[in-house]
Amino acid sequence: MLPYFDPEYENFNQRINPPRVCIDNTTCSDCTLVKVDSMNKNGILLEVLQVLSDLDLHIFKAYITSDGGWFMDVFHVVDKQGQKITDDKTIKYIEKALGPESNLLGAKGSNSPGRSVGLHSIGDHTAIELKGPDRTGLLSEIFAVLADLQCNVLAAEVWTHRMRVACVVYVNDVATGGAIDDPGRVSRIETRLRHVLRGYGSGGAGAGDDTHANFAVGSATPHHHVDRRLHQLMHADVDADGDNGAAAVAVAAGGDGGDRPVVTVEHCEEKSYSVVNVKCRDRSKLLFDIVCTLTDMHYVVFHAAVSSEANYGIQELYIRRKDGKTLLKDEAERVIRCLEAAISRRVSEGFTLELCGRDRVGLLSDVTRVLREHGLTVARADVTTAGGQATNVFYVRNPSGQPVDMKTIEGLRGRVGQTVMLSAKSVPAKPAPETAGSGGGLARASFFSFGSLFAKLRA
Repeated sequence: MLPYFDPEYENFNQRINPPRVCIDNTTCSDCTLVKVDSMNKNGILLEVLQVLSDLDLHIFKAYITSDGGWFMDVFHVVDKQGQKITDDKTIKYIEKALGPESNLLGAKGSNSPGRSVGLHSIGDHTAIELKGPDRTGLLSEIFAVLADLQCNVLAAEVWTHRMRVACVVYVNDVATGGAIDDPGRVSRIETRLRHVLRGYGSGGAGAGDDTHANFAVGSATPHHHVDRRLHQLMHADVDADGDNGAAAVAVAAGGDGGDRPVVTVEHCEEKSYSVVNVKCRDRSKLLFDIVCTLTDMHYVVFHAAVSSEANYGIQELYIRRKDGKTLLKDEAERVIRCLEAAISRRVSEGFTLELCGRDRVGLLSDVTRVLREHGLTVARADVTTAGGQATNVFYVRNPSGQPVDMKTIEGLRGRVGQTVMLSAKSVPAKPAPETAGSGGGLARASFFSFGSLFAKLRA
């Protein structure tokens, strides 16, 4: 007779020591402290960062440690307006997502109480993943095909980097409002979209080998975090990009990389860690992008210190492979390439166009066609719908690299402003210089380093 095994035994430790989260608005005058402590498990740091990232909270300082089977983090965060987190709904969301009632220590699945497509439920849907070579007008063609095939776009996220595009689009059937699950129809949609990705003029053997199209219906993809999936879709392109990868390594070695991220990997003799140091322009979701990339490359972050100085983010992460070993030389070079790409692909320059209005079938097709007709390239796009209202954010630029002409923006207002509300904001190519004593932006106190701490302990 086989011994009896209580199926609840796996959750025993979680019931005794559930995750705890504290939202502290009293310690600091200019930010909110989010303190998380829990039993440790593989990937827990990324799950915590996913929750904060979905809320668009900016982490400008953090202390992370997870040695000895316990996980303890302190995040200094502000909202998009640079203010403390005082909204009761946001606070309760964090407490539910990271506290005792969460699935933070679960074997698998998202700990977030909402969907990972923004924070809105999008109902029955079909998820479409696309990846391929980018070109001017491609997004317009994709949305035109979906509109022609009677697919209503509920949400979408689009990234471009180094002449490649990846997107995740959530659609439903215009007639029924439900997911598109008919195999024949799904096949027709996939064929049309693959044709668009390859380019109408391409053909011959091997054409389209670098494209990707994948479909999943409704409940098949409830736990996919969109940003993480986009990183995964674009990750395979990094190794194939030899020249740009070599340039990133040169920057890490101290070359003149302009405003590009500076990434180095060193070895910490005191504790047998590989130390990843990153310095780049600070922005929202920077720590998430770094930890997401390291996690998907099967590295574990044991300690980290994060700070922001004069508009630049400084990150120091102590990592090992899953087998407990430090990185070899070729692994370190690959980590540098992948982190440089992960950081850069979310950076956008040019203009941010935000369009708000009543959702309708074909709205995205019409808007992106107007952008193409005005000679604008979409670098990134974020599409959401809630309560019948569409909010579409496009990061656009001139394909030639020149600044976008304000006459072009005014022309857009004339074309699309009659049906939706349009606001435009310039995205600076470089951060404004910090003046002495200004204390501007998110520049805060001096940077704490685990490396200096280890050195003091050894002395």
